[in-house]
Amino acid sequence: MSDVSEEMSEALAVSLRLVRAQAALVRRFDATLSGLHGVSFADLAVLRQLGRAPGGRMRRVDLANALGMSASGVTRGLIPLERIGLVVREPDPRDARVAYAALTGTGRERLAQMLAAAEEVAADVFAGGVWSDGGLGQLSALLEALAGKESAGLRSG
Repeated sequence: MSDVSEEMSEALAVSLRLVRAQAALVRRFDATLSGLHGVSFADLAVLRQLGRAPGGRMRRVDLANALGMSASGVTRGLIPLERIGLVVREPDPRDARVAYAALTGTGRERLAQMLAAAEEVAADVFAGGVWSDGGLGQLSALLEALAGKESAGLRSG
């Protein structure tokens, strides 16, 4: 029987550390955002994407693609945001099969407040030490390279 504590590759060890770090970061954002605004970090990502879209609205399928989510995942995520009045569902007048998610006026105001709170969390997480000596820029470049490789793999697969 093999021992599960066997050595693992550096690539796997780094992957596991990255997942743990991502989970810890999301927990910090969630704690602040839920306490102040009753939303999660995932909700912020949805609202931010809508806020950047022309007219503050996107087809749900395009929103899913932009966020790297499934269409059903986006639909489930939008339900509580619709319920609290931050997003509305808009039908396409030319195609009944198409639905848009649109940021409301309240959604736009709350998004600005949420982004300010998220900026404070991010500033706290990346304050001082290795981050102020160019580490944040290096991390950003490495994550971009990783995301680019991921995207390239999706296109070729």
